[in-house]
Amino acid sequence: MEFEALAPVLMSLATLTALEIVLGVDNVIFISILTARLPPRDREKARKLGISLALIMRLGLLSLLSWITQLTRPLFVAAGVEFTGKAIILLLGGLFLLYKSTMEIHEKLEGPETPGSLDDRKGAKNRFSAVILQILVLDLVFSLDSVITAVGMAQDLWVMVAANVLAMAVMWFSGKAIGDFVHRHPTFKMLALSFLLMIGVMLVAEGVGFHFPKGYIYFAMAFSASVEFLNMKVRKKGAPVELHQSRIAD
Repeated sequence: MEFEALAPVLMSLATLTALEIVLGVDNVIFISILTARLPPRDREKARKLGISLALIMRLGLLSLLSWITQLTRPLFVAAGVEFTGKAIILLLGGLFLLYKSTMEIHEKLEGPETPGSLDDRKGAKNRFSAVILQILVLDLVFSLDSVITAVGMAQDLWVMVAANVLAMAVMWFSGKAIGDFVHRHPTFKMLALSFLLMIGVMLVAEGVGFHFPKGYIYFAMAFSASVEFLNMKVRKKGAPVELHQSRIAD
């Protein structure tokens, strides 16, 4: 009888944890891209600090469930759209994500506007603080979305807390591997930035009252990543053949 009562709770915990891990992918990618701007000695510190701040923020929001429910209440109407506290946060976060993704793509293709030495102590310190601040801003947006999802899927507070802690543990241990992989492969970095652009568009759309399932974005990115994995395998197998043919031609 006890197992029958516990089984639905464990299923809810497993489902919510899996969903929180999926929802945390965009957070990990954003943190990985931002920390790439830092000197190598500071990247891991910034990544772990960013993930820790995200967990603290999510747990803090879970402790304010009554305030979270108030964020879904209409504050005002503009152009026929009801704006809530949640909508405003998502809208501003989406615009910020669009701006950052666009600037990252610009610098990736055109180069930085103001190149400087990353080894400069004062400049590196200021850059570290700026990166942490940007991570904190997006952590708030992603955490709000995550917590509202958790509230809609689970009834027990401990289930929501446990799911977020487990999801953040996965992000903590896998974040470095994901970040290193993205930085080693420029094409995947562009795909990651495109993914963040689409997330930004989705957040803006959510903010102005248009809803479309996040699964469409994840499917598109998973398909693009699968194609790129195949391209990598083809290039890896084709390189020796091409090298052999070039040597014959010489």
